[in-house]
Amino acid sequence: MAVNDVSLNIEEGELSSIIGPNGAGKTTLFNLLTGHLLPDKGRILFKEKEITGLSTHEICRKGIGRSFQRTNIFPRLSVFDNVQVAVMSWRKKSRNIFLRAQRLLREETDEILESVGLGDKTEKTAGLLAHGDQRRLEIGIALGSHPELLLLDEPTAGMSPEESERTVDLIQGLAREKGLTLLFIEHDMNVVFRISEKIRVMHMGEIIAEGKPEEVRANEEVQRIYLAEEA
Repeated sequence: MAVNDVSLNIEEGELSSIIGPNGAGKTTLFNLLTGHLLPDKGRILFKEKEITGLSTHEICRKGIGRSFQRTNIFPRLSVFDNVQVAVMSWRKKSRNIFLRAQRLLREETDEILESVGLGDKTEKTAGLLAHGDQRRLEIGIALGSHPELLLLDEPTAGMSPEESERTVDLIQGLAREKGLTLLFIEHDMNVVFRISEKIRVMHMGEIIAEGKPEEVRANEEVQRIYLAEEA
């Protein structure tokens, strides 16, 4: 789905979500914000500086990190190596990466893994982790680039209720402890209304409503187009 004349302003420190039916354009919007797609028109500003047309790695270095709708990790590497690769890449210490990995930036990598609840799984092969742990690892990889704005695409997708609960606690804790601005796409309305300070609703490539959770919940158009489908 194409994104059509979307205009939004994300405040520093905001913890907000984007909801909408499948095909509404939510992931396409994330791809535009992170340089995976180029807009046909319009501008994208981050911290009052234009980032339209920059490559994905340039945008990452500007301070925007993301997770993906489908888990995006290095399945054959250890949990530790997954995050340390991201840390070293951000610090531009990528030469001889596999020869020196165990000696470089271990403390920072360990700190990130502890923050996402994987401190006791550092030596496990990433591809053998449970689904919920793989999603948390992906968040850890994103944190390795020191983002100021973190975009999470369906962070609780495929999780059990218990895993979702732990992930919600993780997201709230990270936003608070690391001072992150956080924008996430989510289909689980319990998650959305529990942690969002602001909600934006997309439909057919456009934002049709935005506001505080109680305002969005009461919006008749939102109820008709999206929330009724969840009932």
